Amino acid sequence: MSGKAPTDAPHEVSSGSPVGSPTDSLAGTPTGSPVGSPTGSPIGSPTGIDELLERVRARLDRVEARTAYEAHQAGDVLLVDTRYAALRERDGLVPGALVVERNELEWRLDPLGSHRLPEADRHDLRIVVFCNEGYASSLAAESLRRLGLYRATDLIGGFQAWKAAGLPVLPPTAAEAGATNRAPSGGSGLREAEQQGAGPHGAEPHGAGPHDAEPDGAEPHSAEPDGAEPHGAGPARC
Repeated sequence: MSGKAPTDAPHEVSSGSPVGSPTDSLAGTPTGSPVGSPTGSPIGSPTGIDELLERVRARLDRVEARTAYEAHQAGDVLLVDTRYAALRERDGLVPGALVVERNELEWRLDPLGSHRLPEADRHDLRIVVFCNEGYASSLAAESLRRLGLYRATDLIGGFQAWKAAGLPVLPPTAAEAGATNRAPSGGSGLREAEQQGAGPHGAEPHGAGPHDAEPDGAEPHSAEPDGAEPHGAGPARC
């Protein structure tokens, strides 16, 4: 794959089985069957988002903010910030975290992917994903596990829990660095390749490649006006 990632490529799981096959632990549809029948009637009982979230979290060894911080300081985990730009600019950055917005996550962290970041070099990476409050990050970690990143998990309470714990946060004025994937840590400079805006393996620069692979023509997360929460998110569940 080169250039822009396809916007309509189906996400597949092992052995080429589409999501919805028995290899998909979150679906209850027969092999190869779509989510709906030819008449549009659902197959089996639909799963609500609250139930889905509970089932996903039961398979994750989620971590508290302090634990994630200490592991990151020891070099044992890769922190991944999936918040969209408006929230980073409003609240700041976690020093040293990799900034990959949710709609790019699988493309950038798949060790077998043509658009992967240099850090995504093996499947046994211990990845801790965080969003704003720790809801979307659980689903994101589950998605990474389906790509074979079997140690992926997420941060309980998200960025807000990190901040509330008094852990290091770069001020919003430094949030511009998020456009190049890596938040500065301890004043150290960004990687030279990032400063030049180059993507890995000839991929498009960050912000110019798979980010426009939004599902069903949805607007990118960063399109939220004036730092507003996601559309219909209610209590900021992102």
